[in-house]
Parts: sequence; structure tokens; C-alpha cells
Amino acid sequence: MKNKKRLISVISVVAIIAILILLKVDFSGNKEEGNAPGPGGPRRQIAVDIVVIQPQKLQDKIFTNGTTVSNEEVELRSETSGKITQILFEEGKRVKKGDLLVKINDAELQATLKKNLSRETLARDKEARFKQLLEKNMTSQQEYDVALSELNGVIADVEFTRAQIEKTEVRAPFDGIVGLRSVSVGSFISTQTSIAKLQSINPIKIDFSVPQKYFGVLKEGKSINVKLPNTGKTFIGKIYAVEPKIEENTRTVKARALVSNERNELTPGAYVEVEIILEELSSAILVPSFTIVPDIEGEKVFVYKNGRAVLQKVTTGIRTEKDVQIISGLEKGDSLIVSGIIQLRPNMPVTIKASNK
Repeated sequence: MKNKKRLISVISVVAIIAILILLKVDFSGNKEEGNAPGPGGPRRQIAVDIVVIQPQKLQDKIFTNGTTVSNEEVELRSETSGKITQILFEEGKRVKKGDLLVKINDAELQATLKKNLSRETLARDKEARFKQLLEKNMTSQQEYDVALSELNGVIADVEFTRAQIEKTEVRAPFDGIVGLRSVSVGSFISTQTSIAKLQSINPIKIDFSVPQKYFGVLKEGKSINVKLPNTGKTFIGKIYAVEPKIEENTRTVKARALVSNERNELTPGAYVEVEIILEELSSAILVPSFTIVPDIEGEKVFVYKNGRAVLQKVTTGIRTEKDVQIISGLEKGDSLIVSGIIQLRPNMPVTIKASNK
């Protein structure tokens, strides 16, 4: 009997312990479930950065490559064949328009000029005497006309000889810099011999091409920015000529601009980067390009309103390297969310971490 009562007591204690263990597990589970956010429970808030929209200046630009070209360039050659007697320029130095650069032997022409000048003196004296005689009716008009004709003929011979002498002189046709010479004193040259190159590089020309859709934008007087890649320095130029025909192979149009080059920082034949400003807007709405969310309905951005991230549909326009113009959908004073874009969902509760105005 005692053993039976002991057995019942042990079973009762075990049952009570088992019930307590089950109750503890159930209570613990209920607690965790109550702490978990359900479909209708509060959502986790994300801290975001915002930027208050303010109108800004915007330039619509296109970029292309260009080549520097001398404003004027000529290959110096002689108009006549002969032996060089003088070279009067230094390589790589500046010369003025009209400066004598090279002299060709003109000894024979100088002798002919002296002879013709002597004939001119005699012919003038003869014409003067016949003129006096004609005024006194002591000679005929015909004899005077012969004397005048002889004088004019001699004058023509003098002018011709001087013109031939001028051909033995190579002069600078414009202000510029003379390059490396390929002849020496004593060299016999012909009209085909290249003496040196003369270039005028201030101002300097910029040749470039743009796609045909911008043909109507390239106008005379339009400003461009020219950047020299190796120095990073930018120069301002103006378009002065546009090719009226579009290239059939590339569908591009050529244009030419002038850039001031007083310090000779731009050299003919160099590669440059050309920036053309198509349009300037004084009050454009701009947003960082990374804030644009592509959607099946169009492009959208997240805007902060009443503690929530609201997905706002926008219409975009000009794009720059970092920003995108918003034509419609945003206004001055709107709070644009600029961080945590990937984590956001429409109407999700958010808190402001920082605000840049």
C-alpha cells in the first residue's frame, strides 16, 4: 500500500513538472510573437539625407575633339631661280610683314636697271625739248608723240626690271614665326625649292566637327571652350565659319573657330577638346542622377513628405555628368531624398538624418 502511494506521488510530481515546462515554452513563444512586427504592425524606419530643391543655372553642352590650325601658313619659295646671297632670318624667330628674308643674286638685273635708268634720263630730256618746240610751233605733233612714246617705253623697261629684281627677294607676306630652313647661303634654288615655313599662330584656328543634328546651332559668333589635355588649361574662342555641306560618310558638319594665343600656348596640329554651349537656363530644377528610379510607368524620385518616402513621377530633360534636369514633377522647396534609395519603398516611414539647403 505504501509503495502504491509512493508511486502515485512520484507520477504526480513528474506530471506537474511536465505541465510547468510546457507552459513556460508556450509563454516564451507568445512573447516573441508579440514582439515581431505583423502586417499591420509598425514598420522599421530608415534615416535618410534630403536636399531642398532650389533652381540652379544649367548649361546644355556638347563635347567633341578638335585640331589646332595656323591662322596663316605659307611655304616660302622664290619666284625665280638663282643662287642665294643672303639669308636674313633666324629659325624659330618672329618676323614682320614685308621683312626681307632671303636674297637671290641679281647682279645682271641691277646692271640692266642702271642701263634703263640712263635711257630714261635721256628720253625725258628729249620729250621735254620736243614739248617746248611744239609750244613754239617749231616741231610737229607727230615728232613730239614719237618722243613721248619712246619715254613711256623706257619707263616700262625700268618698271619691268624692278619687278624682276623684286622676284629675287623673298619677303614675309604677314607677321609670323619662321620655321626651320632647308637652304644655305650659296645654294642654287629653283621656284620649287622649299626655303622654310612661315606661320601666324595668334590668333589660332580650331577645326572640329559635330553631328548633323547640331547644324542649326553652329552660328557665327557662338562661343566655345577649348581645353588643352596635357595642361588642362581652357581657352575661349568664337566660331567664325561653318561648312555649308554635311559630310556624307560621317554625317557630321565641320566648323572653324578663332582662339586668342598671345602666349603661344597652342601649337598648330595639336589635339584639343572642344566644349560647345547649346543653351543656358537661369533657373533649372536639377537632381543627382543616382536619385532617378526607373519604373515601368516612367522615371521617378523619392520625396520626403510628412515623415514618409513618397515616390514622385518626373519628366527629365538635359543630362550632365552628375545631374539631371527635371522638367516636371518637382518644384522649388520640395525635399528630395538622396540616400538609401535602394532600401526605400513607396510611403515607407523615414527620418531625416541630414538636410542640405
